[in-house]
Amino acid sequence: MTPPRIEQRISPQSVVVAGKDQVSSDLAGEAVILHVRSGKYYGLANVGARIWHLLQEPATVSDIRDVIMREYDVSPDRCEEDVLILLGQLAEEGLVEVTRGSDLEVRDAAAR
Repeated sequence: MTPPRIEQRISPQSVVVAGKDQVSSDLAGEAVILHVRSGKYYGLANVGARIWHLLQEPATVSDIRDVIMREYDVSPDRCEEDVLILLGQLAEEGLVEVTRGSDLEVRDAAAR
C-alpha cells in the first residue's frame, strides 16, 4: 500500500485529533464515521477503531503509538509505521486535524 501524500507532514511529534466535519459512533466495537461535508461513510475495526477512540482528544502520534504497543502484540517500528499510515489516510479524507506539537504549544501559551 502506498502511503498517502499527507503522511509526510505527520511525524511522531505531530498532534492529531478527530476533525470537526465528522460525526462518529461506536457500533459493536467498530467505529462508524460520517464526513459531514462529503457525505461519505467510513468504518474502522479493531485497532483502527481503538485509534479513532484515542483521537477524540488531541494526542501526539507517539502517545497513540505507545498505547497501541501496550495493548497489542506489535513491534515498535511496525506500530509506528501502521499508525502513521492510518493517520495519513484519515487526514487525507479530512477526518483528522494534524498540527505540529510546537504549533499547539505556541497556541496554548498565547491563550493563557
